[in-house]
Amino acid sequence: MSGMLINLIIQIIAGAVGGNVAAGAAKNIDLGTIGNTIAGAIGGGAGGQLLGMLIPLLANSASAPDIGSIIGQAAGSGVAGAVLTAIVGAIKNRAAA
Repeated sequence: MSGMLINLIIQIIAGAVGGNVAAGAAKNIDLGTIGNTIAGAIGGGAGGQLLGMLIPLLANSASAPDIGSIIGQAAGSGVAGAVLTAIVGAIKNRAAA
């Protein structure tokens, strides 16, 4: 598998986890399990790609097995997934009110 595909898989999984953790921590942004996972995965994938462009060391972490860059990429993608889930949850709750 190419390094770029492995990076994307790491980003999507970390984003999905981050989205579910954020929704679990703040019940007012909860979109349901599937909604949290989808929003988090999209946020993790997009945020991870953006992070890879801003910090070139994280761009090819799968091709050069450096555990620090893989952890940094997963952490950044998890945060991006949590942020997007929080934004979508806030918009959904605002529209429902």
